[in-house]
Amino acid sequence: MNIHEYQAKEILTKFGVSIPRGGIAYSPENAKDRAAELGGEMWVVKAQIHSGARGKAGGIIICKSLQEVSDAANKLLGKTLVTHQTGPAGKTVQRIYIEEATDIKKEFYLGLVFDRSSESIMVVASSEGGMSVEEIAKEKPETLIRAKVEAAVGMQSFQAREIAFSLGIEAKAISRCAEAILGCYKAFSTSDATMVEINPLVLTGDDHILALDCKMSFDDNALYRIPNIAELRDKSQEDPKETYAADRGLNYISLDGDIGNIINGAGLAMASMDMIQLAGGQPANFLDVGGGATPEKFVKAFKLISGDPKVKVILINIFAGINRCDWVAQGIVDALDQLNIKQPLIIRLAGTNVNEGMKILKESKIDYIEASTLEEAANKAVKALADLG
Repeated sequence: MNIHEYQAKEILTKFGVSIPRGGIAYSPENAKDRAAELGGEMWVVKAQIHSGARGKAGGIIICKSLQEVSDAANKLLGKTLVTHQTGPAGKTVQRIYIEEATDIKKEFYLGLVFDRSSESIMVVASSEGGMSVEEIAKEKPETLIRAKVEAAVGMQSFQAREIAFSLGIEAKAISRCAEAILGCYKAFSTSDATMVEINPLVLTGDDHILALDCKMSFDDNALYRIPNIAELRDKSQEDPKETYAADRGLNYISLDGDIGNIINGAGLAMASMDMIQLAGGQPANFLDVGGGATPEKFVKAFKLISGDPKVKVILINIFAGINRCDWVAQGIVDALDQLNIKQPLIIRLAGTNVNEGMKILKESKIDYIEASTLEEAANKAVKALADLG
């Protein structure tokens, strides 16, 4: 789960990370009032969407008067911003953040992520802030600093100071930078975060360290134990189909193809998508209904897949281990009795009670194409798509 910049900053401040003063706004008038409350002579109006590279898309505007703040808010609210992270559909701006302008002396990059290969938390930093970490790695890889933090021990003060020294921070600001790095680590480790990224982390003209921009993401599977974080979810920034699936206990990711998939097990789903591509087709989604899929889950899965306008063919691939093929088959029949599925349906069942399951399907009134192997199912799905013209 991702959250907005202003929400991430609120979390960081609880762990001692300093940020510029700012406030959220939902209208031009509200934005103007926020700027007046902050005072000063210059403000930054920032679109709040779940994406980086907002500046390049016109989502960050520097203003020198209250009227400019109002005009900038009017320009951004309701606008769809397209970045390399949003895809061509972009994301719509529904709220903006008004922040006091900062006197920047130097910009840095700071990020914390899980490093699964070493089973540790990886701190990535660079003296070249303001650009994406991908750009830094490509254009100035020599500036990247990596430090592993053992999860069982946690980040130590000396590690944070070493990173600050490596960034070339001025001596009088070393302690402040180390405190900011430690604060980011504490926010990461105590909130089940999967990423904390500050870009840029800045050294100001009066030698303070501020988090000028921040992104945080969290482990969806841990949201039940961090309700204060779960409440920050903004569904308007998510794919509606993925939101529908997540709220109904389905593991779903939307893709760009036209062959829909309903499969039990993440590994089998990945193999099925690979096989579809080998057969010359393109999967429209990843959908794992889980090992103990019930008729109710199949109804939800069918509603999700069949309602996607880009899906022309539906492939069901079930390997029954925990479940049983006769239960699965009855679930499919019950689901299709409730729905009017217009797409060609390819069904492949394997595993426990497969013969009983196939008998249930054959004796039902549903119209489907039978497949006995994954390869055959993928080939028949691609053929069914071709037959549609």
